[in-house]
Amino acid sequence: MTPGTTASTMSTDQVAASERAGYWGDWINRLFCGLKSDLYGDSDFEGSMSTLRAGDIVLTRLEANRHRVMRSSTLARSTEIGYLKIVAPYVGCAGVGQKGREAWVTPDQWSIYDTTDSYAVANPVSVQHLIVMVPKERLVERGVALDPLMARRLGGSGGVARLALETMRSAYRELPGMSEAAARGVGDAITQLVHLSMLDLAGIGTAMTQREALRERIKQHVAEHLGDARLSVDSVAWALNCSRRHLYNAFSDEPDGVAGYILRRRLEACCQSFDDRANSHRSITEIALGFGFSSMAHFSRVFRSHVGVAPSDYRRAAGGLPA
Repeated sequence: MTPGTTASTMSTDQVAASERAGYWGDWINRLFCGLKSDLYGDSDFEGSMSTLRAGDIVLTRLEANRHRVMRSSTLARSTEIGYLKIVAPYVGCAGVGQKGREAWVTPDQWSIYDTTDSYAVANPVSVQHLIVMVPKERLVERGVALDPLMARRLGGSGGVARLALETMRSAYRELPGMSEAAARGVGDAITQLVHLSMLDLAGIGTAMTQREALRERIKQHVAEHLGDARLSVDSVAWALNCSRRHLYNAFSDEPDGVAGYILRRRLEACCQSFDDRANSHRSITEIALGFGFSSMAHFSRVFRSHVGVAPSDYRRAAGGLPA
C-alpha cells in the first residue's frame, strides 16, 4: 500500500451473514498479527476497517458491532514488529486493559497500549474507532518509560493529548489526497505529539513541550499544504491562529526558521520526485509548480544554492532521466 494514497479496506458485507463472524476473526488475526477476537457470543455481526499509512504509522478506521480483542503473552512475544497502539473512539467506548490497569475511553479521549505484551480491549457496544499504530522503537529511542503509561486515559482534559488526537483524526481524513513525502511528514508529527503526550502524562510536561507541540503543528500544516503556492509564515500563523512571534519561538532551535523550513521541505519533495522513475513523464516545471514554487527562475536559483547543482543535472544524475 502506497503511503497516503490508497486505503486497504475490509468489510463483512463481502461475505454471507452466516460467515461474517469467522471472516472478521480471521481478518483481525491477520491484520493485527495474531490478535484474537470475541463477539460476546453474538451470532450476527457487521464490521468494516479501512487502513492508511503515514510513513511507518498505520491508521485504521474501524466500525463494528460489539466485540472484544485479546492478545496473550505468548502471542505478544511472537510478534515480529512491536507497536504502541492507540484506540480513539468516534462513537461508543473502549476498555483497554494492560499492566494490571484498565482505562475506559469515550469520544474525545484515547488510550495507548503495547502490542509486545498481553492486553485486552473491550467494546461492549457498537463502535467507531480510530486505531493508530506507532512503531514502539520510535518512542523507546526517545527515552520514555512506557510501562507506567500504558492503559491510561488521555485527551479528555485538553492540552497536548487533545492536540495529538485532533492531529491523528485530521491525518486520517486528509491522507488520501497527500503525496508520499507529505504522508511521511504527517507520520513524524503524529509520533512527536504522541511522545509529548506521554511526557505530559508522566508529569514532566513543560513550556518546552508546548513549544515543541506548536512546532509539530506547524510541520503538519506545512506537509498538508506543501503544494499551495500561498503557503508562507503569515498563512501558517493565520491557519493556526497564533502570532508570527509564536511561530518564530517554536522554531528558535532551527537555524532557518519557519520560512526556511518550508523551502527545505519543498526542495526535499522535488528531489524525491526527481529520484522516482514513476515521475519520468513529468517535467521539472510541473514538479516544481506542484510543490508550491511559483517561478521557475526562483526555483532553479534556490535549488542550485541548496543542492549544489541545477535541477536538470540533479535529475539526470539521480535517475538517468532526460532533463
